[in-house]
Amino acid sequence: MELHKKINILIINYEFPPLGGGGGVATYDLALEWVKVANVHIITSSFKGLPPYEYINGIHVHRVKILFRKSRDAATFISMFSYLPAGFIRALSLFKKYKFDIINTHFVVPSGPLGYVLSKLFKIPNVLSLHGGDIYDPSKKFSPHRNRFFKFIVQYLLNKADTIIAQSSNTRNNALHYYKINKEIGIIPLAFHPPAIPKTSRKLLGLHEEDFICITIGRLIKRKAIDVLIKAIAKIKNQHVKLLIMGDGPERVYLEQLVQELALENIVTFLGFVSDDRKYAYLSVSDLFVLTSLHEGFGIVFMEAMYCGLPIVTTNSGGQVDFLENEHNALLIDVGDIQKCAESIIQFKNNKMLYARCSKNNKKKIETFYAENVAKQYIDIFYQLVDMNEN
Repeated sequence: MELHKKINILIINYEFPPLGGGGGVATYDLALEWVKVANVHIITSSFKGLPPYEYINGIHVHRVKILFRKSRDAATFISMFSYLPAGFIRALSLFKKYKFDIINTHFVVPSGPLGYVLSKLFKIPNVLSLHGGDIYDPSKKFSPHRNRFFKFIVQYLLNKADTIIAQSSNTRNNALHYYKINKEIGIIPLAFHPPAIPKTSRKLLGLHEEDFICITIGRLIKRKAIDVLIKAIAKIKNQHVKLLIMGDGPERVYLEQLVQELALENIVTFLGFVSDDRKYAYLSVSDLFVLTSLHEGFGIVFMEAMYCGLPIVTTNSGGQVDFLENEHNALLIDVGDIQKCAESIIQFKNNKMLYARCSKNNKKKIETFYAENVAKQYIDIFYQLVDMNEN
């Protein structure tokens, strides 16, 4: 195939901004780069207030109606399942208009079956991108690695993909450990677009200059284990150590009750769902990023914090260990270790040399994830597969 030929890419992902979390954002960051050399379409889920079609920065976004999705932050089992037939019907109409060269499916569950069927039906290659939680989620009873039926389906879809891409060595290792895979799994990290940081101040955001501000960002779901962080803040017992919780989700009521029980109403603030500008405004005036998840496939929020020069406290289980090193740019703790989390926060507050070193190293490390370089790794694979398919 001629390298200058502009290929047509069809992305299959049940979530895409403003729906969902990091997996949708990761898809968007890649697509923004791919549109420079390809025609890019995505089939994703709809939500109230969102149009069925949008042309966003060169990306053709096709949204299909799904059932019983009540929030932007979390999908229900029925909403994920209903995406498959709705997405298939929309795909059939798109294939009548466009000759797609490659399919990029994000999440083996729930998007995987749709990408697989379309790939076989129209005889075009399918690149399956794993995001971590789709193959291994320790917080879920029905995580595919624990359920025999779902495990069989995931294993089948993995082996039927033309190429499998994991976002981290942890995700790849989990795939190889829990499933019988008959092919290589490549690793391509998530892509990051440097944002424009809005001009702001603590005063404008209602924050005090003398406080040491910790911030965490993510969907309020069990896997994020934000209750561990709240309990760590309670152990610190310092009125000048504050916590901002950004995001929304089904765990919010429980977490708010926990804050009340621990008498932390003046210490912990729930910011809810915010715009990107608002997110970076808060990041730019915070002192420390903390994430106590049970598991992360990679974690775009880490990159956002790194770009703002924040040191990080997080767990030592997940894809983040590919780029976060203890006492180099972060402090790593065991999952669920409340005491160590509290001690690590205080360590960054008191140790100025450690703080400065981790801040500097994060600003440097983030450059390796800039989107242009990451997206090109995918494009090279796409061209290779398309060329093989044509010959």
